[in-house]
This record gives sequence, structure tokens and C-alpha cells, in this order.
Amino acid sequence: MLDAIDVAILAALQNDARLPNKDLAALVNVAPSTCLVRHRALRESGVISGYRAEVSLGALGRPLQAVVAVRIRPHTRAVVQVFMEFVLGMPETVSVSHVAGPEDFLVHVAVADAAHLQRLLLDSYTTRREVAEVHTNLLFEHRRKAEVPPTVDALR
Repeated sequence: MLDAIDVAILAALQNDARLPNKDLAALVNVAPSTCLVRHRALRESGVISGYRAEVSLGALGRPLQAVVAVRIRPHTRAVVQVFMEFVLGMPETVSVSHVAGPEDFLVHVAVADAAHLQRLLLDSYTTRREVAEVHTNLLFEHRRKAEVPPTVDALR
């Protein structure tokens, strides 16, 4: 369960995970020692699961993004695990989600250009025996929300 201080700490860190403790404490209006204890507790409980640098995919030479929807057969735990590891091992993969519905996976990829995307699909995805179907959707724009608030049920 989270209280108002925890929520304020999470909101501030989601906007800038590099905030020094003293600045974070001032933002949420608590003593630096209290803020440090609360921040540590949020990490140890798994509410804060990590810190990452957001990078420009275009600056990395991968300006074209797509979501590749993949259906596999058979849809078994063993095949799911092997496919997930395969996809995560590819440099083009940004993220992968195992989903319910007509597709089994949604894979966010970033590539240099359309030819790179075509090679990726034809040489890496469709050559795998477990891949039954592939649908590709180009991303024109991708943005993340700066802050994801907790649900009412997560609050004390």
C-alpha cells in the first residue's frame, strides 16, 4: 500500500530519476532522511523496479520503428520461452510482450530503414518453425507518459 508521500516520490522520480535525494525531499516536502528511507523502501518492495536512460533511437541509427505481431504454433510454455529469448537477443528488439488475443507476441523493433525491416522479418522471423503468422505495423510516433499514477486500490 502506498501513501501520499510514496505517490509524490514516485511521480517525481518518473519525471526525473536522477534527482538528488535533497531535491527529491524538497519536492515532496519531507526531511532528506525520511525521503531516503521511503525511496529505499520503494526499491526494496519492488515498486521501483529500475532506472533507465531514455535514448533517441534515431540517434542510434534506428529511426524506423514497428510493432511486429507474431502468432506461434504450438503455443506452449517451452515454445513461448524459446521464442521470447530469441526475440530479446536480437539487436533490433526494443521490447516484447506476450499477449492474449489473435497474436501471441507484440514485438517493438527499431531498424535503420524499410529494407532492414524487410530483412529482419524474412530472415529472422518467418524462417522460424514456430512462427505461424506475422503482421507488421509501422510506428509514426511513439511516446511514453512521464508519470503512471497508482490505482486507488494501491493507496493506503
